[in-house]
Amino acid sequence: MAKVKSSFFCKNCGYESAKWLGKCPSCQSWNTFTEQVLEKNEPQKAEWRSASGKNTASIPRKLDEIEAKEDPRLVTSDNELNRVLGGGIVAGSLVLIGGEPGIGKSTLMLQIALALNGTKVLYVSGEESDKQIKMRANRLDIHSENCYFLAETGTKEIFNHIKELDPDILIIDSIQTSYSHQVESTPGSLSQVRHCAGEFMKYAKESGTPVFLIGHITKDGAIAGPKVLEHMVDTVLQFEGEMQMAYRILRTTKNRFGSTAELGIYEMRGNGLRQVSNPSEVLISPHGSNSSGIAIGATQEGNRSLLIEVQSLVSPAAYGTPQRSSTGFESRRLNMLLAVLEKRGGFRLGLNDVFLNMAGGIKVEDPAIDLADCIARVSSLEDIPVKEKTAFAAEVGLGGELRPVSRLESRIAEAEKLGFKEIYVSSQAVKSMDKKTHKIKIQSYDKLTDLFSDLFG
Repeated sequence: MAKVKSSFFCKNCGYESAKWLGKCPSCQSWNTFTEQVLEKNEPQKAEWRSASGKNTASIPRKLDEIEAKEDPRLVTSDNELNRVLGGGIVAGSLVLIGGEPGIGKSTLMLQIALALNGTKVLYVSGEESDKQIKMRANRLDIHSENCYFLAETGTKEIFNHIKELDPDILIIDSIQTSYSHQVESTPGSLSQVRHCAGEFMKYAKESGTPVFLIGHITKDGAIAGPKVLEHMVDTVLQFEGEMQMAYRILRTTKNRFGSTAELGIYEMRGNGLRQVSNPSEVLISPHGSNSSGIAIGATQEGNRSLLIEVQSLVSPAAYGTPQRSSTGFESRRLNMLLAVLEKRGGFRLGLNDVFLNMAGGIKVEDPAIDLADCIARVSSLEDIPVKEKTAFAAEVGLGGELRPVSRLESRIAEAEKLGFKEIYVSSQAVKSMDKKTHKIKIQSYDKLTDLFSDLFG
């Protein structure tokens, strides 16, 4: 009989200890250790190797002897996925996709698997049966002769089928339902998730087969399991969106083969996810000229320029203590800009509730949205609507000055493409710019107060 022992793991960083600790020595977190039961004998290697000779042995080599060439990427028909991955799927990469239950993770991966014609894909589901997957595939109305499905959770059985099938792409749905017989704990536990992810990582690196892992998230929004799981994989994708809204955002939080600033936008429909090629049109909702508290800001997400609607509501505090709430915008920056409007602009906002919302459910970290934020708040406070077809792109400093932002030409071009007539920017940003090359009217200012005087009178 195999000897077993108990070990304690930190949920945040994966640090292992022989006894329970109140504070993790690695990440300094409190009360994060959980007990798991492990086998003491040496784990066996997973038998996944195929007869095609696809796997390669690892031997020590000098750095000068290693040929440095970029492997060709597999470009899918999903342009949004190609963008967030950095141009396509990299051979031997391990990609983790996390998101809330029901957000569309399985639908997205099944849609991609069915659309890869000419590529042998193995879709392993530990949560749904073959019939359930078939019903979902019928709704998607995509037919493929090279997509294989397997309802299995044990890694030993999965690798046995991999050995026979020899797929070009492997999809695991989900990593929390997978389990290995070599670990004496329940599926979804820290040790099981870490061990199974390690087996799939070894398979991906040795065979050169891309592996996609679908992961659950906790109530705090973090991917369930040890934090070391995110360190093990090459790419971490976060599938975000409100359940009541039709639009979903695929955001990159880690990418060893590309930028982490890219995002893809989808629309959830009855027949699957539709790619949104022009997200500015869906992030800007039509509104009348009498709507106050609304301003359009030009933001940058990776190489993509977006125009997003900034909504603000400023009203007298009804319960004595003013509320400060923001959706899709950092709350600390919200308070900082409130202080700038109070000190530099002379607006009395201390006794008012201030609510801020980024339309479309998108989260914005670009400081270029500062000017649109301030304009929306003043518009709501004074109940004066902003002129239609007007955009804003500038950072606001603590002195009330307008600071230049990066890739301004791209932002202006996006506003011009959508039919905007004016865009307000910093004077420093247009010194070396030829305004005659743009049909849109470019208004430049140094101070926030000067812009308020001309815009609101």
